[in-house]
Amino acid sequence: MRKLIVSGLALVAALALTVPGALGGAGETGVTSRTIVTGGTFPLTGPAAAYAPIAVGMRTYFSYINARRGPDGKRGVYGRQIVFKVYDDAYNPANTIQLTRRLVEQDKVFATVGQLGTEHNLAVRPYMNQRKVPQSLVSTGASFWGSQYKQYPWTTGWQPDYIAEGRLYGLHIKQNQNGKKIAVLYQNDDYGKDYLYGLRAALGKAYADANIVAEEGFEVTTPTVQAQMARIRASGAKVFVILATPTFTIQAYAFGKALGFNPDQIYVNSVSATAAFLNIAVARAGADYVNGSISVTYLKDPSNPAQANDPAVQEYKRIMAKYAPGVNASNQLYLYGFAKAETFVQALYKAGKDLTRAGFQKALMSFNDPNRFLLPGVMQKTGPNDAFMISQMRLQRFQNGVWSTIGPLVDGRPR
Repeated sequence: MRKLIVSGLALVAALALTVPGALGGAGETGVTSRTIVTGGTFPLTGPAAAYAPIAVGMRTYFSYINARRGPDGKRGVYGRQIVFKVYDDAYNPANTIQLTRRLVEQDKVFATVGQLGTEHNLAVRPYMNQRKVPQSLVSTGASFWGSQYKQYPWTTGWQPDYIAEGRLYGLHIKQNQNGKKIAVLYQNDDYGKDYLYGLRAALGKAYADANIVAEEGFEVTTPTVQAQMARIRASGAKVFVILATPTFTIQAYAFGKALGFNPDQIYVNSVSATAAFLNIAVARAGADYVNGSISVTYLKDPSNPAQANDPAVQEYKRIMAKYAPGVNASNQLYLYGFAKAETFVQALYKAGKDLTRAGFQKALMSFNDPNRFLLPGVMQKTGPNDAFMISQMRLQRFQNGVWSTIGPLVDGRPR
């Protein structure tokens, strides 16, 4: 884990871009005839630093876009280079506010893209909407980005929302673990509560009240979840649902094993369900304890041998080798960054040569497009009454270091 984080930080620094100011006006903040300035805040340090590869993946993809010739025969997007400014908010919303203001007021970004964290994006959402700056494709599956879009039309989500994902776990539990007692570990904020709401909604009130015997919340500032895991063990639950970021997810496995808590089935939310994180859990708790864990996915997986010949996975690895040598390209978080950056570039093309914030925002809300880094069949789709860009997912099971999809593609929010 330490090597993963350090390599990510080093690459962010190594790939930093310094670009001169206006080189010919395009009439919109952050846009010149040669550049589009964007950026975002990410937890490069702090309790969620394991997500640092997302920013690296995005920057690497933009480096590729800036170097290759696009469908118009020009490098970048319509001849404009994408400048991507990344600041470390250490997963602290107070830092997010300060650094977002810096991006908007000092760096004069055209838009932010991919900023990470539910509480962090909520903290700056009123400001971004008041300034009419696109807060685009945030890296959080909170339901707010879709359900409150009409109130905050300059903020857009990307990945499947946590309520929809939580519903899939609830449905699977009722179908496959019916009547077994359930324990839930969740982050005590809007992020964790969205998941918990979806889980309970799918179970139904009567079933949830009768079968959930432990709901243990924790604060993101807490050092460990050992006390919560001790109470979960004492509950006698046979189904364990982990709704946490990677550090606490890994702790949950480790403390569960150490405390002798042996559930029949473990569910782990997608934001912590990369093979890289689960293999760390294996190192702490043993393969027998972690094997069989269930999550969901909508992304292709560069760590999965079954996808090694997929053209998009092969291209991703070629681009990573060229523009981000030395990092572990098998970590799915880099590919997550690629996929999100591809959507951003798709929206720039949709917005046209005469790029404006309003035009870009309109483009984001008129998607009906695939993304080569998403699973086959998963579509990016938005419209005037639907701001949930991705809602299709597949269940997956972890076994001996690899995630394998199980069951059909499911729409967490059927249209």
